Amino acid sequence: MYNTLMTIILIVSVVIIIAVMMQPSKTNDAMSSLTGGADDLFAKQKPRGFEAFMQKVTVVLGIIFFVVALALAWYSSK
Repeated sequence: MYNTLMTIILIVSVVIIIAVMMQPSKTNDAMSSLTGGADDLFAKQKPRGFEAFMQKVTVVLGIIFFVVALALAWYSSK
């Protein structure tokens, strides 16, 4: 069981990294990387299409990662 949970958490970790890297960039200029994009804080629009799909995938993968990590911690404490 421990090996199965470790395999699942490793696979989910790699898929989370891929999903985050596939998300489209919200800013295109170099100055926003230095300022952190604070000027766009209130000009945010609701994501649509591919961006919305990737955000949902990332949230689902994060929840799966959290649940598997908790199961792994619970299982290893026994």
